[in-house]
Amino acid sequence: MAPGRNGAVLPILGLLICAVFIYFSIRDLWLNHKGSPELGFVKRNGTQFVLDGKALYVNGWNSYWLMDHAVNQHSRFLVGEMLEAGAKMGLTVCRTWAFNDGGYNALQISPGRFDERVFKALDHVIAEARKHDIRLLLSLVNNLQAYGGKSQYVKWAWQEGVGLSSSNDSFFFDPSIRKYFKNYLTALLTRKNSVNGIEYRNDPTIFAWELINEPRCTSDVSGDTLQDWIDEMTGFIKSIDDKHLLTVGLEGFYGPKNPKRLTVNPEQWPSELGTDFVQNSNSSNIDFASVHIYPDHWFHNQSFEDKLKFVVKWMQSHIEDGMKELKKPVLFTEFGLSNLNKDYEPSQRDRFYRVIFDVIYKSAKRRKSGAGTLVWQLFMEGMEGFNDEFGIVPHEQDSMYRLMIEQSCRLGKVTGRRKEHKLRQICSHRH
Repeated sequence: MAPGRNGAVLPILGLLICAVFIYFSIRDLWLNHKGSPELGFVKRNGTQFVLDGKALYVNGWNSYWLMDHAVNQHSRFLVGEMLEAGAKMGLTVCRTWAFNDGGYNALQISPGRFDERVFKALDHVIAEARKHDIRLLLSLVNNLQAYGGKSQYVKWAWQEGVGLSSSNDSFFFDPSIRKYFKNYLTALLTRKNSVNGIEYRNDPTIFAWELINEPRCTSDVSGDTLQDWIDEMTGFIKSIDDKHLLTVGLEGFYGPKNPKRLTVNPEQWPSELGTDFVQNSNSSNIDFASVHIYPDHWFHNQSFEDKLKFVVKWMQSHIEDGMKELKKPVLFTEFGLSNLNKDYEPSQRDRFYRVIFDVIYKSAKRRKSGAGTLVWQLFMEGMEGFNDEFGIVPHEQDSMYRLMIEQSCRLGKVTGRRKEHKLRQICSHRH
């Protein structure tokens, strides 16, 4: 070959090699991205949750503070640490707040105005959950005053001169406030995640939406006001997002028209809160029912043994409702035992948890509607300021840690999920 031609070929060859290298690098990146398993949406089939064609029973937890901690750089690492700790116990779902209305680090500063910095914190929480293979149950507003809640919406309407009433319950019936809430729902559901580019309504990392945490409307004990609000808001959510499951966020009390108010409610007062477990959960756009379990807050002067008996009766009653009345899954989205009880001993918590886990395990084995539990609440070392009388740092109490892993493994065995990579590792090391 003539020297001149050889000199011309070399740079072309170099360019070709470079181009091939770039092509394969991009292709590998693309294939890696495409090759990562497609995440499916959790659905329901009758009284069961279903994921990728298999039944799913939930063993999970509450960490309401995730978005709050993701806002600031110095505390953001705790989000990943908490999700990783949950994943190491085989937990699958974390319930957390997707709201903060008014006040410090508010997501919604005023009606329809959002702090992008805080929205990016929620983006981070969702992206981190996906990384750790955890699904999120995202709650949309608080009945209580913490993080703004319905009282903040009422305050906004009052400040703008459009509020019908200064009662917190006007959140449910005031047309201006309903509009505020719908604007918030639209902004949240159609939000495009700044980390991964996925709109929230299209992101299967989100297990489900919870309409409101512990709704009560004591100004109308008949329950009609709350029911009307539930029907309207759930219809509105489904019109924007029909991919995700939806629940109300109830405590599980029976209302004045339900005969179970006399036999199952802890005392007389829960039937006068304007809610009814069966009626509210029966709403056509509600996919599953939610129940809380706090006997030490609901009863006065009951012994620990009596509380345990109540827990079994309470859970079985709601599982029966799920089977016969609702034909929907029933998820126990909060439960805890207070360490402020006068007779409290740490071993009581182990027994309390075990009783609850056993009811769910038996329900799962019989393919009944008890769909799982979410403990209230887990947090990490150094977060004592966010603790309450129910809080647990998972690694600090070895018996509790083992109990939660055991529940993940036995639920995994019932559904055949124990063979899946994550559970296989966790459950094989258990012994």
